[in-house]
Amino acid sequence: MIIIFFIGRVTLFIIYFENIQNSDSSYWLSFIYGLRMDTILVSLLLLIPLILLSFAPKIAQNIVNIFLKYYFLVLISILIYIEVATLPFIAQYDVRPNYLFIEYLEYPREVFSMILAEYKLELSIALILIIGFIYIYLRNFKETLNNIFEIIYWKRVLIFIPLFILLFIGARSSFGHRPANISDAIYSSNRMLNEITKNSIHSIIDAIYVNQKHGSKSVMKSYGEMDIKEAISRVESRLNIKSIDTKLPLRRVEKTHFKRDKPKNLVIFIQESYGYQFFEDKEISPNFNRLAKSSIFFGDLYSNGTRSVRGIAGLVAGNFSITGRGVLKRNKSQKDYFTIAKLLKPYGYYTSFIYGGESRFDNMKGWFFGNGFDEIIDEPKFKNPSFVGTWGVCDGDVVERANSEYKKLYSKNQKFASVIFSTSNHSPFDFPDNKITLIDGVAKKSVKNAIKYADFAIGKFIELAQKEEYYKDTIFVVVADHNIRVYGDDVVPINMFHIPAMILGTDIKPQKYLKIATQPDILATALDLMGLDLEYPIMGHSIFSDKKANISLMQFNRYYALRSDNKVAILRPNKKPLTFVYKNKHLQKIESDNNLERDALAFVVSLNYMYHNRLYR
Repeated sequence: MIIIFFIGRVTLFIIYFENIQNSDSSYWLSFIYGLRMDTILVSLLLLIPLILLSFAPKIAQNIVNIFLKYYFLVLISILIYIEVATLPFIAQYDVRPNYLFIEYLEYPREVFSMILAEYKLELSIALILIIGFIYIYLRNFKETLNNIFEIIYWKRVLIFIPLFILLFIGARSSFGHRPANISDAIYSSNRMLNEITKNSIHSIIDAIYVNQKHGSKSVMKSYGEMDIKEAISRVESRLNIKSIDTKLPLRRVEKTHFKRDKPKNLVIFIQESYGYQFFEDKEISPNFNRLAKSSIFFGDLYSNGTRSVRGIAGLVAGNFSITGRGVLKRNKSQKDYFTIAKLLKPYGYYTSFIYGGESRFDNMKGWFFGNGFDEIIDEPKFKNPSFVGTWGVCDGDVVERANSEYKKLYSKNQKFASVIFSTSNHSPFDFPDNKITLIDGVAKKSVKNAIKYADFAIGKFIELAQKEEYYKDTIFVVVADHNIRVYGDDVVPINMFHIPAMILGTDIKPQKYLKIATQPDILATALDLMGLDLEYPIMGHSIFSDKKANISLMQFNRYYALRSDNKVAILRPNKKPLTFVYKNKHLQKIESDNNLERDALAFVVSLNYMYHNRLYR
């Protein structure tokens, strides 16, 4: 097992050597600390064989022998598969396999279709290695374990004691107050070096534990401790928010800067994995660039996190990312959780969520319905779509359906607020033929062509809407949920959280907003432009408010980065926080800013507290 892990680590070391060669720590230590991570796992995996061989009576020797024969067969096959799968996983997510590796197994159709379409080579290599191992293993396995049962029972029990102590020391890997854990693999400010040092199985198990225990004292304590009153006070101060309700943090009344006799409708078109770098490439995003000139364009906007559920929460509920699973999937946020649907219901708005895939994915259906949305239009509700890919109906069909729905509502004098979610830019990048001119030099099913098709759908939607009466009475938001792939050597690659957004409308004065903004800020700004005085707990401000703070909070795996102007505090579980300055798209470590680091902790503590006590409403 140690050899398998070593080969996997050497492979990653060679592939990513360019990323780690200039790190602040010796990259050779990766093998020392990595061996420690491997030993922890192997010691735990050997515990079952040790117990059986020590305490099973001789009469059960054949049963034990057969069990252990297939125990190691299955176990090592899994280890081989995980090590091979680590390569494409890191290539995609820039981290070792984590909770995402197993989270989406509950959606087998989408996941296995993607694997078969995108990772045939990796899957073939894994199968060849596993089949080869099984053949050699079964051919050479001998019934040698039976010899152990020839040892007198009491001697076997005695032998158990030193061996158990040895495995206990290996699994604990520390003589200190606390046992070692995966955070001990983090010894450098070079994130890829830390990822190489980790162990993939260990990483997955740790992620499962953390996600199942999200919000528990042990998980929260790993970031640090803070009294909740201090935490909320710090968050409100950093956000420049003063709550009107002592029991409901962040809740306040926001007066509109655009008072209207007839409030506007609202449409938020969320783009899957549309990073800012794609907007900068005018060849693949001509429509976004063209429309941005007549919009409020956000040039320094940062996503909540790296997954769609984080972006949706920021753009529909106006909150930052909490520890563990996103609020779309958590029990306590399935009802009575703040969303724009609950906010606008008293004003007579009809709310909808329109998505080309199956809305059961990521529990979007349950969350949207449970928190006030009147209608969900997803893949099963599209009749005779022109194209259906791995992730659902194409964006072109989705925007046509959305336009049709808005026309019907407007003809009935029904005010509406709607969220559209695209599917184009998602592996294996399915989209219909003859809609775009393919980019030269890249495969048809590629990120660039997928983005160009998503951009085509954006242009088509706005073109359709502009021909309809409802356009003049509607605010349109086009914004990404997150970047396609968050990678880089920094502890948190801030530049890969950079996403584009624009707000369009007939009477919106075009401008470029170049200060730092967050997804909650986008929501607050759109609501402001609708022309309503509203009471809400959104964790951001309209850009037209003098209370708007120049900050962002970004969640990357289990790390949190609080950015204020160009200074960034980063929280890491079981490690001291760090402070950096963000310059030239990279983090440069500086002397700790205790106040900023404490504020970062305050956000993590407050977000967790508000969720568990159902205070975000």
